[in-house]
Amino acid sequence: MYAANGVGLAAPQIGQSIRLFIVDASPFAEDEDGKPTADAHLKDFKKVFINPYIVEEEGEEWPFEEGCLSIPNIREEVLRQPRIVLQYQDEKFKEHEETFEGFAARAIQHEHDHLDGVLFTDHPPPLRRRLLQGKLKDISAWQDRCEVQDAFHPSK
Repeated sequence: MYAANGVGLAAPQIGQSIRLFIVDASPFAEDEDGKPTADAHLKDFKKVFINPYIVEEEGEEWPFEEGCLSIPNIREEVLRQPRIVLQYQDEKFKEHEETFEGFAARAIQHEHDHLDGVLFTDHPPPLRRRLLQGKLKDISAWQDRCEVQDAFHPSK
């Protein structure tokens, strides 16, 4: 996750069929020049979410260009609500019900989607999704070629 400059990772992304994800929203605490942003409170935001359930989503949807570790080099504007109430367990299995806002809420919603088999590319309007299909097919074909090459060049 960190090597790819990601802020979250869900268990299904690494082949685990469990309802768990992690979020490190600290990159949203600073701008490109290292200066604090309006979300400076996210500086130490690193959390584990086990069996999360979104109880409520509130507010007017706002756009933000999202990317995903599962689909490299593709970014797309996604509308999400700015405030959520989430029930979850932490890494010690302690139960929580907490309200998250802004980028923390967005990152949580993005990772929560993975638990339900939803990708950020499923959110844009139908016309935009159709335009994305070509890029996604190119990525899939490239991955298939890499798997074939790996089959002929096994590691030592």
